[in-house]
Amino acid sequence: MTEAATTYGQAMYDLAKEEGLEKSLLAELTVLDQSFSGEPDFIRLLSSPNIPVEERVRILDDSFRGKVHPYVLNFLKVLTEKGYMKHFSGCCQMYKQQYNLDKGIVPVTAYTAVPLSDELRRKLTAKLSTVTGKTIELDCRIDPETLGGVRLDFDGRQIDGTVRRRLEDIRSILKNTVL
Repeated sequence: MTEAATTYGQAMYDLAKEEGLEKSLLAELTVLDQSFSGEPDFIRLLSSPNIPVEERVRILDDSFRGKVHPYVLNFLKVLTEKGYMKHFSGCCQMYKQQYNLDKGIVPVTAYTAVPLSDELRRKLTAKLSTVTGKTIELDCRIDPETLGGVRLDFDGRQIDGTVRRRLEDIRSILKNTVL
């Protein structure tokens, strides 16, 4: 994450927190980030030095006025004016990190070979919540290479209980065994 993304994302979060709007602005920023990811040309348009800043700001007004919170619209304008729209996604990441930290939320990504049932999701979330003492935000992804079991990624750590990992461990033991 760039210094600009960290600085602006944190500033946006601080403003939202001061106004009690953390959750609603997070939702708006998340939707915008997903939309911009799907339409990278829009970010390029807002970053283009060939278009005057006033014109780019007017494009934002025409596109978002009345559709997003005024703070979000002004945030987009500031990033556009400063030439930092390319850092928008990083700003959103910083905002969400700070939100999660303040609210005691731990995002966890679970990789499995097949989709988890709703019951298994609930059980896994409850167990992780008990272990961490925090609220768990579980994101389940399918990775056929796991073969079975589950791999969890959270807080910069990885817990790998997959069949693939166990087979690799057995392979390593057999490879290093002297007969």
